Formats: sequence, structure tokens, C-alpha cells
Amino acid sequence: MEQQQTDPDRVRDVIVVGAGPAGLAAAIAARRARLDCEVFERAALVNSILKFPTNMVFFTTPELLEIGDLPFVTPYAKPTRDEALRYYRRTVDAFDLTVRLGYEVSSIARQPGPDAAAVLAVDVDHPHEGSFRRLARTVVVAVGAYDCPNRLGIPGEDLPHVSHYYTEAHPWYRKRVVVVGGKNSAVEAALELYRSGVEVTLVHRHAELGEGIKYWVRPDIENRIAEGSIPARFETRVVEIRPREVVVESAAGRDVLPADAVLLLTGYHPDTAMLRRFGIDVDADTMVPAHDPETYETNVPNLFLAGQVISGIHSGRIFIENGRFHGQRVIAEIARRLAPAGDAVPA
Repeated sequence: MEQQQTDPDRVRDVIVVGAGPAGLAAAIAARRARLDCEVFERAALVNSILKFPTNMVFFTTPELLEIGDLPFVTPYAKPTRDEALRYYRRTVDAFDLTVRLGYEVSSIARQPGPDAAAVLAVDVDHPHEGSFRRLARTVVVAVGAYDCPNRLGIPGEDLPHVSHYYTEAHPWYRKRVVVVGGKNSAVEAALELYRSGVEVTLVHRHAELGEGIKYWVRPDIENRIAEGSIPARFETRVVEIRPREVVVESAAGRDVLPADAVLLLTGYHPDTAMLRRFGIDVDADTMVPAHDPETYETNVPNLFLAGQVISGIHSGRIFIENGRFHGQRVIAEIARRLAPAGDAVPA
């Protein structure tokens, strides 16, 4: 296996897989604990936030997005997506974190280390630099859950005008868009599309909208539905997508909706295939990876989890606000294990 030339044989204390807020928080904690740490991210820095709608405003206040005690300064009560991207870039620079972007971890496996103690062999792929291996005493997997949308498994789901992500409304001005889903992402997309001159229809398989819709958004969407500005099909599911229309089914039978674009905003789940490649057991029904609820260690010794990846199909239970603390707890446990006998663990 080809090795990268930057100290390839050194056994690192910690490798973090994923450069979202939880992964970065773990890397900051590792630096403060004076642990040798390297972060690998297969896409962009905080890639999930990058995929958020262009004009998105966070539900939370800026201090609840902070990591490493670095202040998140904004003139607004609730920060925007662009401000968050800028903040996390600044965080990486401020703490001088070793973050390698565009590097995908393909496998993790235990093997004997140079000092006879078991280590984790981390195989990494890069489109230009090829494949190489890193050795680490511990690994923290913080890959989130936003890269794997909940697919409907219907004909036409992969057509070019279909997306599981919403970015902005402008391209669909004076066109017809069907939004599938009934939670915050679907509702907010429908409202923004409507206000941008788009003919939008909301399709939801349940009888009413999700309970967790933001309190200031719910009356807006309910009023738009009531007045007919945003037609809504409840207790209705999409059964087929065609180039210019969507086939839906309800108790009344099948119907066809015209559509120039289709947004399937039906939620996301962790990359269970990746987790299983790493040797982590995953519950088939809940998609929750096996882990200790106190230390976040998986069934693979010295392989830990942090952030939304632990939530399985209930990805809405872990946000940046609470997932950012996972890394601190994990690194505290790692530092305790790696500290020589009698040595104090750095705070």
C-alpha cells in the first residue's frame, strides 16, 4: 500500500474521521490534551452545513454553536449558514488543527502495533494522492448523518430534476415544484419557494405536519395551506416520478401532479455501510451503531463515535448544540487511557 510521505509510520494518538462541528470539537480537545491528532474529511469542512439551504438561518443562538470556547460573533440573534461556515473555518485556523480535506477513510481495523500493543490501522483514499495507511491508538468517527438521505425507493428517484437537498428557490421561479415531507426542511423550503414565485405543492404521508416544526414557522405554513397558496396533500405518498410529473397515491386513489422539480426532503441517516466496514455493529431497525452511552466507545476497542452518527434513524435528536460536547467526553476518556501511570491528565 502506497504511503503518504508525512511521517507515515508514526502512531498517532487520535485520528478523527469527519470535520463537522463534533469532529472539530474532538480535535480541539485532543490538542488541549497534548495528543497527536489528525482529522480526515472526505468532502468539505463542515460539509453538512455547506449543504444547508443557501439562505438558512439557524434555529439556535450563536453561543450554542461554539466549539473550543471560541466566541461566535454575529450581529444577529440567530446566525446564518454563511456565518457558521466562516466561524468553523476560523476555528480550524485559530487552533491550527491538522485537517485533511478530500481524504476518505475506507476501512479501520485492529492490528499489532510497533510496541506490541494493538493499534487501529486507518486506510485512506485520495483521488490524486492514491491510498495510504495511518496507524492510531484511538479513532473517533464523527461523520454525521446528512450524506445519506432517506430514499423512497421508487421509480424515477434518480432523475436529474429530483433532489434530496434544497439549496435556493430562484432557479424554479415560475415553475412547478413538488416538495415531499412534513418537517422543518420541507416546510421551510415550501414557504421560500412560494415567496419566490414558484408554484409549489407539499406532499406528506402523514395526516398532519411534524410536531417539531419551529414555533414561528408553523402558523405561516398552516395559513398558506388554509388559504390555498400552498396546496398540500396529506396522507399521500409518492409512488413514481416522471420527467414532468409525479404520481401520488392516497386513500382516494392515484393522482398525477405536474412537476418541473421534485424535492424529497424526507430526512437522513448515518452511513451504516461505512460503519460496518469499520467493524462497528449497527442495529438493523434503528440504524444506531453499538456504543457505550457514557464513553461513546463502540464494540471495536478504542474506536469511538461523536455527534449525530450515534442517532440512527432519529437524526433529529442530535444537533450541533448537543453533539459538540461528545468530542470533549471522548477525548477525556482517551487522554485518561493514554496517560502514563501516575501522570495527571491535562484539562
